[in-house]
Parts: sequence; structure tokens; C-alpha cells
Amino acid sequence: MPHQNENSKREWNLENSYVELPDMFYKEIEPNPVRDPKLVVLNEEVIQMLGLDKSELQSDTGIHILAGNSVPKGSHPIAQAYAGHQFGHFTMLGDGRALLFGEQKTPTGETYDIQLKGSGRTPFSRGGDGRAALGPMLREYIISEAMHGLNIPTTRSLAVVTTGEPVYREREEIGAIMTRVASSHLRVGTFEYAFRFGGVEGVEKLADYTIDRHYPDARNDANPYLSLLNRVINRQAELVSKWQMAGFIHGVMNTDNMSICGETIDYGPCAFMDTYDPKTVFSSIDIQGRYAYGNQPYIAGWNLARFAESLLPLLDDNKERAVEMAQDAIGGFSELFKKYWLKGMRSKLGLFNEEQEDEALIESLLGIMQKSDADFTNTFRALTLNELEKSELSKAAEFTQWQELWMARRERQDETKEASVKLMKEVNPAVIPRNHRVEEALHAAENGDYKVMEKLMHALKDPYAYSAEQEEYCSLPPQTDQTYQTFCGT
Repeated sequence: MPHQNENSKREWNLENSYVELPDMFYKEIEPNPVRDPKLVVLNEEVIQMLGLDKSELQSDTGIHILAGNSVPKGSHPIAQAYAGHQFGHFTMLGDGRALLFGEQKTPTGETYDIQLKGSGRTPFSRGGDGRAALGPMLREYIISEAMHGLNIPTTRSLAVVTTGEPVYREREEIGAIMTRVASSHLRVGTFEYAFRFGGVEGVEKLADYTIDRHYPDARNDANPYLSLLNRVINRQAELVSKWQMAGFIHGVMNTDNMSICGETIDYGPCAFMDTYDPKTVFSSIDIQGRYAYGNQPYIAGWNLARFAESLLPLLDDNKERAVEMAQDAIGGFSELFKKYWLKGMRSKLGLFNEEQEDEALIESLLGIMQKSDADFTNTFRALTLNELEKSELSKAAEFTQWQELWMARRERQDETKEASVKLMKEVNPAVIPRNHRVEEALHAAENGDYKVMEKLMHALKDPYAYSAEQEEYCSLPPQTDQTYQTFCGT
């Protein structure tokens, strides 16, 4: 249980432990003031979590902090350095348009990074303007809060402000800054950077920092660095299994977008799948389908292998033994992922116990869904509510046989049918942030109307409520010949 912090006053309570690392890991930066900041959305739940004062954030002083015009008490603004494999190719990166204020110590003793995204140029901007547009910032706000509602570990958004200044992409757009809240911004790419440019000493200092911040129990193990590797592997296996069970497609699983603490981070070309198809890709730049829905577990394993490589000097003084340790750890990822995925998929079918044939039962359903062009979320919703006549599956001859097997499987467990339905309602969302609804909200917001987004956010707050007001958000997008695409705007 988190302890009660002596500082219970609702105010900024910042420190920046990251600057205790060698200065190769960051650059100190000054705020880049904007012309006329306006608060457009504020997350009251996150305000409470952080121990901040809503009225203070809504004041001119608060808005100027959220816009990066000034810094809160205790802040030590920096841009973090990191690298990453982008679509398989190693690249030097860093916070090109983000400012890390520091870590907020909450009244309950927890610690969260406070970062401004779109706050202007940094030493890592690589020719960019360091700014962001309103649409992508609101997209991250909507999707990250939806992920939180779905009980999927995620960074969150405290606020979005407009800057009063345009940004120029393919067209002129409204400038905006989002305040992102994360357990930390440590990435696989941060370790790759340390390994390439900081040597053994750099990796060791970063690993020690990470253990102290996120995995302190690992310090008690015989090999703390191997324990760190195994714990990150475990968290990522569980995280990606939750993505798969919700039909979420990250869209750009580069190693710099993979969080060491196991949170979903960097909502660029992300989207939720409608029609079930493992090959589904939304990102306009993912031409080869590297980050398709069905590839996400494999890419997670590939990324974790890059993390393991960076830790090799710390695992053992003998290189061969270190490589063997890393390979054994990475080799366990697939089994861990399958364990979490099977457990979750059993729950989605109302199954409490385990039987050997469960995986075949699950895969058979997914195969029928793919053949029938069935909607992923609504299929499990229909199974939960016993409204199968509303599902595309009702037209598939194979489904009748599958349904008989499923019903017989449920009857073989001790739990009642009512308990089974209750379990399904707890894990099968009634609603997701469907792409056409998100676009509708963003379009209205860019034209000054935030009511559409507010209504959507209210429906997504508790996606397992199965409430009457959520009904309208269950409908599929209108039929169109155009494929939905997302873009790297965040």
C-alpha cells in the first residue's frame, strides 16, 4: 500500500531524479513560450491522482505552466536522450519536442513523470519545429484515457492547451501542447543509447536507476540485472496480451516506443480493429505490415531482444554465459505471452478453469470470425449478451458447431452460467474508441466544438458498464471503399 506523504497540500511537488544520471542521458532546456495559450481539456481524475489543485491549473499561472511558458516549483526541465530501432533500423533519437518537468510526488507516495509534448525545439529536434497539432494531441488524450478505462497499463494525459500559434504540416493546423503523465519515460531505446554511447558504465548506471525506480525488489536477487530483464519481459508479455484481447494496434512498435515499466506509450498511428483480421494495419507508413495486429507479440519479443543485448555486459563477466542467460530469458517471452493471452481469452469466453483443448476452441472462433468478416469487439459483446443473431457469425455454418462445443465447455466447469456471464462482462468491453467516432470528435474539436469529444469520453470512461448511453458507440463505421489510415502525428 502506498504510504501517506507528509506533503498533503494540493500543489506541485516535483523533483527530477533523472538529472542524477550522467549528463549524456539528457540536455537541460529552457521553456519555449507560446503566444496565447488556452486550456481546452483537463483531466479531473488525473488531477486527483497527482495531488494537484484544479482551480490552480485553470488559472493563468496554471495554464502558462501547461503551455511551457513557465515551470512549476521544483522543476528541472530536461529533454531526454535515447536511441531506437525504427522499423528495424537503429537511429539516434531523443525528445525532439518534449520537455520533462520532473517527477510529481503524490499525496499517496507515488511518483509520476510530468512531460509536455509539443513544447518546442530541443537539442534533439533534428530540424523539426518541436511543436504539435491539436488533433494528434487530442487523439492521444482520448486513446490513452480509453486504454485506462480498459484496464490496460498506459501513460495518461493531464491536459491539452492550444498555443495560439499555427503549426505547418501538410496544411496549417492549430498548435497544441499535451501534458503527459507516466510512471517514467524510460524506454528500450534508452538502454540501446546507453549501450552504444555510454559503455558498460553508462548501462550500469541506467540499470541501477531503473531498478531503484521501478523494480526495487530485484536488488535482493542474486543477479539484479537478470532479474530486471525477466521482470521487463514479464510486464511486456502481459501488456501486449491485453492489447491483443482488446483489438488494439499500436501502429509503431519501434524500440523507442516500448516502455521499461510496461505502460503503453506514444499514441501515434494507433487504432482499434473493427473487422477481425490479424493482418490489420492502419499506419500510413507501415507499408510492409511490420506492426500489424498479428505481429505485435513477435515484435515485442524482437524489441526485448534488443533490451537484452544492452544488458549483456551486466549479466555476467563471461560473454558466452551472458548471451546464454539473455537467450534463455528472451526464449521465455512467447510462453509468458501465451499464458497471459490464454488466461484472458478464457475469461472472454466465460471460462474459469483450464482444459487442454481451450486454445483450439479459441483459435477456431477467431478463424470463423476472420472468414465471416466479423467485428472483433461486437462478437464478444454478442457472446456476452447472448445476442448472437446480431453477429455476422450467425450466418456461418461452422459457428453452430463451435457454439455447441463452447456451451458444453462452460457446462463442464463448477461455476454457474450467471457467474460466467458476469466474468465476460468484466473483460469484454461494450465500447471501444472506434476510429470513426474518434475522427468525428477530433474534427468537431478542431472546429471549436468539444461537446462531441466530451460525450465520447463519458461513454468510454467505463467500457464495461453496458449502459444504454453506450449503445450508439457500438455501431460500425459506414461502408466505404477507402481504407482507414492513421498518421504519425503525435
